[in-house]
Parts: sequence; C-alpha cells; structure tokens
Amino acid sequence: MANIKSAKKRIRVTQVKTLQNKIFRSQLHTALKKYDVALASGDKEAAKAAYLFATKKVDQSVAHGILHKNAAAHKKSQLTKKLNAMA
Repeated sequence: MANIKSAKKRIRVTQVKTLQNKIFRSQLHTALKKYDVALASGDKEAAKAAYLFATKKVDQSVAHGILHKNAAAHKKSQLTKKLNAMA
C-alpha cells in the first residue's frame, strides 16, 4: 500500500479510469453485437441504424484511446463490407 499522498491519489485515479475504460469497451462490444444481430435478421433499415451507431462508438473509442485509429478504420471497413454485402 502506498504511503505518499500523491501515490494514494494515483491509485484512486487509476481505479476510476480503469472502470471508465471497461464501461466504454463494453458499450463498444454491445454496439458491435447489436449490429451483427441486425444483419442476421435481414432488416435493411435496422442494420443501417445499427451500423451508424456502431461506427459512432468505434469513432468514440478512438477519441477515448480505447482503439488505435488504424484498428478503428479496419473495423469500420469490415462493418461497411458486411452492410454492402447484405444489399
């Protein structure tokens, strides 16, 4: 256990940031799963709405430092390919 006041604060801040990252990562995975479900259902409008939401979450994850920008571009490309293949 840390004895210095600043070290104790760093522990608290790290715990909060870790929790925030877990929450955001979970939201990202949930959005991607909902997109896959919408694609499987065959409903073009639901898939389009889920696609927009999923790409928004991917972009937000880059802004929060959860994903690298190239990984996000790759993920968005995959999502777009799946949506276009549906048509």
